[in-house]
Amino acid sequence: MDLVSLGYMPNRLYIRDRVHRIRTTYAEYRFQYRENSFLVNSTSLAVLLVALGAPYGNKTLQDYRLPTWFFKAPLWQKRLFLAAFFGAELSSPSIYAERKYNFYTPVLSMNKREGFVNSGREFLQDIAELLGEFSVETKKISVRKEQVNRDGSISYRLRLILSSKPESLLNLWGKVSFEYNRERRTLANAAVQYLKLKQKALEAREHTVEEAFALQATGVSPSRIYSELEGPFVNRRFIERSLYEDRVTSVRIASDFPTFDEYLEKTTVGLGQSGMVWDRIAKIEPLEDFDDYVYDFTVDHPDHNFIANGFVVSNCGVRLCKTNLQYDDLKGKEQELVDMLFSQIPTGIGKGSIVGSLSVKELDEVARIGVKWALQKGHGTEGDLAHCEDEGFRPGADPSRVSGDAKSRGREQLGSLGSGNHFLEVQRVAEIFDEGIARQYGLSKDQVVFMIHCGSRGYGHQICTDYLRRVEQEHRDLLAKLPDRELACAPVGSPAAQDYYKAMNCAINFAWCNRQLIMHRTRECFQQIFRTDWRELGMELLYDVAHNIGKKEIHRVNGREKEVYVHRKGATRAFPKGRPELPRAYRDVGQPVIIPGSMGTGSYVLCGTQTAIDLTFGSTAHGAGRVMSRTQAKRQWRAEEVTRQLKEQGIFVRGQSKATIAEEAPGAYKDLDEVVRVSHEVGIGTKVVKMVPICNIKG
Repeated sequence: MDLVSLGYMPNRLYIRDRVHRIRTTYAEYRFQYRENSFLVNSTSLAVLLVALGAPYGNKTLQDYRLPTWFFKAPLWQKRLFLAAFFGAELSSPSIYAERKYNFYTPVLSMNKREGFVNSGREFLQDIAELLGEFSVETKKISVRKEQVNRDGSISYRLRLILSSKPESLLNLWGKVSFEYNRERRTLANAAVQYLKLKQKALEAREHTVEEAFALQATGVSPSRIYSELEGPFVNRRFIERSLYEDRVTSVRIASDFPTFDEYLEKTTVGLGQSGMVWDRIAKIEPLEDFDDYVYDFTVDHPDHNFIANGFVVSNCGVRLCKTNLQYDDLKGKEQELVDMLFSQIPTGIGKGSIVGSLSVKELDEVARIGVKWALQKGHGTEGDLAHCEDEGFRPGADPSRVSGDAKSRGREQLGSLGSGNHFLEVQRVAEIFDEGIARQYGLSKDQVVFMIHCGSRGYGHQICTDYLRRVEQEHRDLLAKLPDRELACAPVGSPAAQDYYKAMNCAINFAWCNRQLIMHRTRECFQQIFRTDWRELGMELLYDVAHNIGKKEIHRVNGREKEVYVHRKGATRAFPKGRPELPRAYRDVGQPVIIPGSMGTGSYVLCGTQTAIDLTFGSTAHGAGRVMSRTQAKRQWRAEEVTRQLKEQGIFVRGQSKATIAEEAPGAYKDLDEVVRVSHEVGIGTKVVKMVPICNIKG
C-alpha cells in the first residue's frame, strides 16, 4: 500500500519456500524460510531511490553511508527508516537459554568485501548516531573475516552491537520497533511490556527490603516480618538474605518470575500477531487532580482530524505579573519569599483554597463570570481584567450543565496551584531580544516578575470525565469507527457537544479566576516581605493566556472569513497587532505570548504575528514538553540533589513532596531555547525577552 500511495503498482505477490546453505570461515549454516516478494517494473522508482541515497548494485562491493540530508530530517522520518531497516536486518528479541530472564544483545549485521570494510563501519556508525537520538545505547562495532569467496576475494562481517540494558531496550523496541515485519514487531511489543513488568517486580523487591529493615529497626520479630512482607516474587528466603546475610549484589528477579516464553504463552492467547498482550488491572483509584490529562470534542466533518489526547477543557494557562523591583532588591530575601509563598498558596493534590469552601451558588457564579468574581471579592483591580485573554470571561457558560461531582471538587479548590508541572515562579528578566516591544510591554533587564501556571483543577477534570462517559453512551456508532478511545468525539451540533461546550466555558472561567486569586495572594506576600503596598511595587498583570482551550474564532479559510472552533491544547494563542480580541494596551504591538519552561531553565515572552494567523490559526508553542516520563525522572533524580543543584544556581525551590521535585527536574524537559528558536524562525512568535527563575513553588 505504501508503494501504491506513491503511484506505483506492484505485480502479484510471490510466495515460495527457500533453502539456503552458507559456508563461513567458522561453520556451515543451513536454514529454510518462506519468502514473500513482489516486483515493481518501474525505472522511475529505482531512480527515486538512488536519488534519495540508496546504494545501486552490489552493496558489498561499494562505499556508501547514510545521505547527509537524512540527518536533518524530522525524528519521525528517522524512526520510520530505522524501523523498516530493522524489520529486515536487526536481530529479533530473544532470551538467553541459560539466563532465561535477560534478552540477547540486539545485533545489526552487514557484509563487506575486502577494501570496503571502512565504509561499512562508517555506515554502522551513522546508524548508531541515529539510535542515540532515541536514547538507544550502542556498544561497539566488531569486524571479523567471514569467508573466502569463489573468486578468491574475502568477505568480512561487521556487527553493530546494541546495549542490552533494559532502559535502552525499552527505547529500541518501544520508540523505534520494526516495520514490514509483523513477527518481530509483535515480539518487540510484548518484550516492552515484559521489561516493564520485570522492572515493577524488581522495584517491589527493593521496596520489600526497605520495609524489612524498617520493621527490624522497630523491634518487629523475624516471623512477623516474613508473614507481613511475603508475596508475589518475594519469598522468605529473599527477605532472610537481605536482612541477615549481608547481600551485596543488587536485587535480582525472583526464580518464580515467568520467563519471556512463559509470558508470551499466557499473555498473547487469542491475540495472534496483533502486537497486544493481556494484562491484569492492579488497582482502580480516582484521580484527585490531573489538569494535564483532558479530552477532546470535534466537528462532524470528514476533513477534521484533530487529536488531543482528550477533551479540551481545563483552560490550563499562564499569567505573568510585573513588578518595579530589580534583582538586587530581592537578593538575600529569596528563602524568606519562597517559604512565605509556599505557606500562603495552597499546592498539591486534593483540597486547598485561598477563599475557603464555596457554596454551590458561589461556585456557579464563578463559572458564569470568571475573573469578575474575584474582583467583586476584593482580589484584584479593573486593570487585571483589561490584561487577560477575553478579559477573564467566556460567554456561554452554563453551570446547570456541570455535574454535582464536578461542583463538589471545585468548591474546595478555587485559588490553588494543584500538582504536576503547575507552579508559581518568581523570575528576573535575563535577556532582551526586542527593545521596542519589551518597552511597550513594560519589561526591562533584571526586572523581577512572577509567573503562574495552573488550570481548573478537579472541577475541569471532572467535567471532562462526565462528558466522555456521555459521549460514549450517545455516540457509540461514531466511536466504534475510531481507532482509539482517546479520540472520543461528538458532532458539534449534537446535544452532547452543545452541553459540553457550555460546561467547558464554566471550567475556563474557573481557571481564569483561579489564577487571579493566586496572583493577588502573591502580591500580598510581596507586600509583606518588602513592607510596601503592592501597588507601589508596580505589581501589574502583563497578560494571562490559555494554552489548553477550545473556542470560537473568526479566521480566513480558503480565502473566506468564517467562524471556526479552534482547539489549542499544548498551544498558545499568538495574535498580531490589529486583532480586536486583544487588550487596547497591545492592539498596536501584538499579543504577549507567555511560554513557560521547567524550573531551572527559564521562560520566554514572545509577541504574536501575522504569520501565526496565516499558518497556525494564530497559535504557537506552549512550552518545553517532557522528554521522559515522571516515573523515569524519579528513577534518575533525587529531590534533595535537584534542590541542592538549583540552589547553587541561585534558584530556591519548595515542593509539596520530594516526588514532585524529582519529576520536574530540568533534565526531564526538552530544551526550551530550541523550542522558542523554532517558533521565532518560523515566524509564529517573535522573541521579546527571556526570564530565568529565582524562586519556585510546586504541588
